[in-house]
Amino acid sequence: MGMGQDVDGVQTLYSDEVQSFIREHSEGDYVLLDVRQPGEYAIAHLPGAILIPLPQLADSLADLDAAKPIIVYCAVGGRSRMATRLLANQGFRDVSHLQGGIQAWEDRTATGPREFSLDFIKGDESPEEIIRMAYRMEEGLKRFHEAFHAETDDAALRALLTGLIKAEENHEKTLLELYESLASPARKAPPDQIREFSAAGSRLMEGGIDMDAFMKQNQPFLNDAAGYLDLAMMIETQALDLYLRMAADSRNELTRKILYRIGNEEKAHLDLLGRYLNEKSPAER
Repeated sequence: MGMGQDVDGVQTLYSDEVQSFIREHSEGDYVLLDVRQPGEYAIAHLPGAILIPLPQLADSLADLDAAKPIIVYCAVGGRSRMATRLLANQGFRDVSHLQGGIQAWEDRTATGPREFSLDFIKGDESPEEIIRMAYRMEEGLKRFHEAFHAETDDAALRALLTGLIKAEENHEKTLLELYESLASPARKAPPDQIREFSAAGSRLMEGGIDMDAFMKQNQPFLNDAAGYLDLAMMIETQALDLYLRMAADSRNELTRKILYRIGNEEKAHLDLLGRYLNEKSPAER
């Protein structure tokens, strides 16, 4: 990975370089390492980042995959610089830190404590169980988009929502194809029963957000395309973070691979939302 060095000789990446790196690489092929404290992590963190506070890092080296590129960050860059130096001195060959820390980050962040993913995953779920859960959350977000599509008179917002609904349908199709490819005794339900289960299930959106509560809390921001885009990007960021953290917590290798694949789909959804934002004129933003 292309990088520079700071005055201490530590390998350095700037925010735009890290964002480009994440876009260009598949989930599971690199590590984002947050060396702040748990309270800081809960307020905001990069989607999918693992948390190892700096005081615990020296005793936690076995938790890191030295074969993968590691990007370290903290609040403003001081702790991550020290962490990067420590890792390099311990034989980690491809390690760098985010210059300026999370305060310099210009992309979306996620929220919630490190244990957030454990509300959704125990760690021993089968690939089939993970796919059914993911399909259920995708269906919830699709219904959310459909509800506002039916209510709005804004032509631009309707066009946006049509695209988002199509993206969710494509994601569901990917999940069904994955499910059908798992010809194993653990597959207890055919794809059509997954659809029926999701239709009758809870109104959870991606990231585990309750749709009714979310709509009530954010109604003032859902009156135009710009406000809707902002909230949609927030939801997709939370979903990406959830899937990646679930992958890190899973003890099933195939389940982990499927979660990383779903995470890559979420990155594509975020790119779609970003393109919508870029296509809007300054007057509309």
